[in-house]
Amino acid sequence: MSGFSNTPRILRGAFVEHGKSMPPLVVPFQFNPETISRNRTNSFAASGQGEEEGLGASLRDFFLGLPNLTSVRDLQDVTIGMETISFDIRLDATDKLESNDPITMQFGILPQLSTLELMMYPKSESLASEFFSTVLGVLTGFSFTDTEKPPMILFVWGRKKVLPVNITSMRITEQEFTTELNPIRATVAVSITVIEGPNGPYKYSRAMKETMSAVNMLNLAQVTNVIIPM
Repeated sequence: MSGFSNTPRILRGAFVEHGKSMPPLVVPFQFNPETISRNRTNSFAASGQGEEEGLGASLRDFFLGLPNLTSVRDLQDVTIGMETISFDIRLDATDKLESNDPITMQFGILPQLSTLELMMYPKSESLASEFFSTVLGVLTGFSFTDTEKPPMILFVWGRKKVLPVNITSMRITEQEFTTELNPIRATVAVSITVIEGPNGPYKYSRAMKETMSAVNMLNLAQVTNVIIPM
């Protein structure tokens, strides 16, 4: 840690379970991923209307039969794919082992790994949720055991991106172990799919994206360096 008081605080990415749950599943990233890959694939096809007009079944023939780009935009069929995100999460117990952290000394990085794994299991299978529902449900009337589906997870990446996601894959590579065979280092390769829709977290993140796009308007002065054919 730097001794300078003006050193900026680095925000950490995280996976956070959405909704009421006991115990809640939260994993701040020990190290922010160095690389994040985001992908969205749209597919395009000739519309049924175009084929009926004899413009051809292929997309190229469909385009050849349309007079301008506005017609292309309005008449072609577009299927907008979901956004997928993939990155690696690194976990390393070395620093805490050197500082004799009691939890790390006993369990290594097993608590963080276990929490990540539980994000892919149905909450109804959780023994802890069953316990809290039995004990606290009597007092509050609330059930802490959700349906037989995995929990809803938020991917938090700074203040401008809080995305509801489904974790579609998780590959854990454990690299070193304690004498009790608890992992000391691991890399977790995750792939997630963004849940788009009128939910609060996604609408917030979409608003932030549109705000950043509006900020990009400040770069319009550079358009003089671009030749745009009409």
